[in-house]
Amino acid sequence: MTAAPGIAEAGAGVGRSAGPGFVGRAMGGKALPVLIVVAAIIGLWYLGAVWLNWQTVADKLARGGTEPGFGEIVRGTMLSDRPILPAPHQIVAELWKTVVQTRITSPRSLVYHTYVTLASTLLGFAIGTTLGILLAVGIIQSRTLDRSLMPWIITSQTIPILAIAPMIIVVLASIGVTGLLPKAVISTYLSFFPVTVGMVKGLRSPDTMLLDLMRTYNASRGQVLTKLRLPASLPFLFASAKIAVAAALVGAIVGELPTGAQAGLGARLLAGSYYGQTVQIWAALIAASVLAGLLVAAVGVAERIALKRAGAA
Repeated sequence: MTAAPGIAEAGAGVGRSAGPGFVGRAMGGKALPVLIVVAAIIGLWYLGAVWLNWQTVADKLARGGTEPGFGEIVRGTMLSDRPILPAPHQIVAELWKTVVQTRITSPRSLVYHTYVTLASTLLGFAIGTTLGILLAVGIIQSRTLDRSLMPWIITSQTIPILAIAPMIIVVLASIGVTGLLPKAVISTYLSFFPVTVGMVKGLRSPDTMLLDLMRTYNASRGQVLTKLRLPASLPFLFASAKIAVAAALVGAIVGELPTGAQAGLGARLLAGSYYGQTVQIWAALIAASVLAGLLVAAVGVAERIALKRAGAA
């Protein structure tokens, strides 16, 4: 016995309306915790801006000859030209002005400075990744390199980058190498280490039984490397590359500081610190954070493509 058409349609409509909509799914899923954390951070940021800028604004208003009230001081902390800690809306306004309202070819554009830093970051990351892979392969293939080279690779990372960056800039400038390459060298210095360590771990990850099977097939060391070790190392490579690309960005920014560069996020940070433009400094920091996130996401996309083609996903 079948239900009447009207009753069936009504039941179907009730079923559809009872299901959670987009807002319900968002609030019940992962979005709600993220929104709560973001709201808490913004709220604490505003409180910190009021607290840190309070005395400066109060003194400035008091010099005008009137006794400032609470609301007047709070408004002043939100509109200060050179705040100790800028409010979030001031940083958003600076980003809008320097990203959207300014031509990207202008030296005042944050997009222009981001592109300059991105160029040296990508070059340093490419060189560092290639160097790290080659070092890892050499370490795996040669016991001598494993015992002699690996300790020096680890020791190299104990030198503070702020100490070695000016030395690299000066030495390369003395032989006529300036511009993009010195910053890329610093990015390479920071990015090759995680790739080397991750690739060594990945190349050693195949099970002993698989290595014995390759020997049973009379495979050469090169065949073991290309057909077993390298495919097995792909997850380790991309996990290390995500760290390396962020480190390369840090290296590019640090490399711009001792050179007195006129362009780049490091130059933007340096100019902001010279002239007390804290809003400009924070806008450059936000741009660097967004750029780092995009670079890591790009490596993640490359990882999914590579693993899918390798049959691992």
